[in-house]
Amino acid sequence: MRFAKILFIPILLLLSSVASMAQDAAAGEAKTVQSSNNMLAFTMMLVAIVLAFVVYAMGQVLITLSRQVLEKQRQSKSSVIVLLLIMLGLGNGNAFAQEATDAAAEAVKVLPNYGGLAPTAFWALITVIASEVLVIFVLLLYINRMKRELMPEPAKKSLALVEWWKRMDKKVFTNAVAVEKESEIELAHNYDGIKELDNALPPWWKWGFIITIGISVLYMLNFHVFGSGKNQLQEYDDELAKAKIEMEAFKAKNKDNVDEANLQMADASGIAKGKEIFLMMCWACHGKEGEGSTGPNLTDDYWIHKGSLTDIYLSVKHGYPDKGMQAWEKQYSPKDILNLSSFIKSIKGTNPPNAKPPQGDLFDDAAGGSAATPADSTAIK
Repeated sequence: MRFAKILFIPILLLLSSVASMAQDAAAGEAKTVQSSNNMLAFTMMLVAIVLAFVVYAMGQVLITLSRQVLEKQRQSKSSVIVLLLIMLGLGNGNAFAQEATDAAAEAVKVLPNYGGLAPTAFWALITVIASEVLVIFVLLLYINRMKRELMPEPAKKSLALVEWWKRMDKKVFTNAVAVEKESEIELAHNYDGIKELDNALPPWWKWGFIITIGISVLYMLNFHVFGSGKNQLQEYDDELAKAKIEMEAFKAKNKDNVDEANLQMADASGIAKGKEIFLMMCWACHGKEGEGSTGPNLTDDYWIHKGSLTDIYLSVKHGYPDKGMQAWEKQYSPKDILNLSSFIKSIKGTNPPNAKPPQGDLFDDAAGGSAATPADSTAIK
């Protein structure tokens, strides 16, 4: 209740000063008469009157509640002071509301300025309304405080969920003895002041261990007795077989995939792309028409490293660095190498001018091997 005594003194001073200011402002500005048809002044006056009634009604409620609190506290000295302050404040508040109403009614007669009101009267009305709102707020706080003092304290009820969790924690998770009862489970073991308690294992650990034993029995029966489950090696082999099937399916759908074990001659567009690569990278050693230069002639039937499509593909891919033929697998894709090999295979027998003499062994596509060996076999082809 000390808070009430401290708070009401400045409130009463504020109400008295604001009421005096409103009255002086209304009296000072009422000399010049103007038409009373001013909606802003009428509205502000109406708001001030309504708020004054609200202040009065809340004051009556607060007085009634204060009397009940006094009876409850057996009319203690501090409560009497609080009640007197409240009643004095309400009296000033009602007088202030009346003066504010008079000031609002008088303000209608002033010269038009702020919506038809003089500045002093306009701000006086604003101050009146703001003060009434502040008084209503303070009265509401005190009414709530009185209600809390009069209402019986609600009994603290523990939630059913909390009680259930406490029981579950004791039975399932912790199952520990309270510190106050540890003397009941103390064992006779005592070493250097350290005592041992006969605490039970936590239920979660004990039941987890039991469940683990049951799972291990099922595991043994499934994998080692009945053989219905697959061990890690069997699962690995199955995954490899599955991956192989998926890879084969992918290769069958991928048009750019090249299978070195079963190369097929490229189509006309592929051969054209191979020619572009040949004229860009191979002509310096083999001539623009394959007639041979530093490297051997590619249009005859003689080959140093055999002349099947697969042999040419492998020669281009891996090269022969010891004889000056570099590997092209890092510069070109398998599809590009197949196109180049198909182009080289397609210029066989074209007999370009200035063809280089044969080198290597005679290669027969039908026989798949060499038939004869010319004298010069040192070049690369």
